[in-house]
Amino acid sequence: MRTIMTRQILLMAALALISTPFAADAGAAPLGPAAQQVTLYELVLRDGSRLYGAIERDDPNEVVFKTQAGAIVTVKRTDIETLKQVTGSLSRGEFMPPDPNATRLFFGPTGRSLSRGQTYLGVYEFVMPFVQVGITDRFSIGGGTPLVLGIDNGDRPFWITPKLQVLSTSSTDIAVGVFHAFNAGGDGGGVAYAVGTSGNARGSFTIGGGLAYGNEGGRSAVVMVGAERQVRRNLKLMSENYVWKNGNGVASAGVRFFGARLSADLALGIPIGTDEFLAFPIVNFVYVF
Repeated sequence: MRTIMTRQILLMAALALISTPFAADAGAAPLGPAAQQVTLYELVLRDGSRLYGAIERDDPNEVVFKTQAGAIVTVKRTDIETLKQVTGSLSRGEFMPPDPNATRLFFGPTGRSLSRGQTYLGVYEFVMPFVQVGITDRFSIGGGTPLVLGIDNGDRPFWITPKLQVLSTSSTDIAVGVFHAFNAGGDGGGVAYAVGTSGNARGSFTIGGGLAYGNEGGRSAVVMVGAERQVRRNLKLMSENYVWKNGNGVASAGVRFFGARLSADLALGIPIGTDEFLAFPIVNFVYVF
């Protein structure tokens, strides 16, 4: 029974991984990394309207704007909330803004890196806050501690998350890093990892390998496979899956809703290798500065 259940869960994870990064919108033509990435102007009006395109003319009184559909719009300066350059992708003529949290999946990292000075602040499962700061365009570091009362000072866990990007091309990013947890009592452990992400702004595939360790000498290999696919302007399908010793692990799949800075993850996690079917919710909120 255990073997059958494990295979069923693994099959579910595999299907999620296969369908997520490569399922294209119906009728959409395949797009390569170079064709997808575009830089446009985003024009936001005070009434909430949002247009993407190019500036035809700009003077102190008004802006003449050409939208992606080819329409020419003349807007008074007093009616403009913001006008800025944005980078994203095109899907059947529609501009798709980028995910502001592309450096991570639900929990684990991707091969992408925060830019220098960029910071994200978030909370996992309502009780695990974290922060990550880009020190350079390739190196970032962060940390956190649970929002749980009643933990003795000596037992309260903390974690730090240094990450260094070692390769970045138009379609592939590779990084190494450590998730290290510890407390004042001297207990500690974590995972040292290498992770690579291949794809583009619309869809990508991430695979990583790591060594879990403890301060008492325990060691165990961990493999992570993840995928993501942007299917709407502010919606992405995601999957993040882990396997470790004896074939145990966790499979998860869900969605990410995102705006220019704020994102929310909603997913379901399923343990692999258990005798009974179990599932747990994944809820994360992250804000990028």
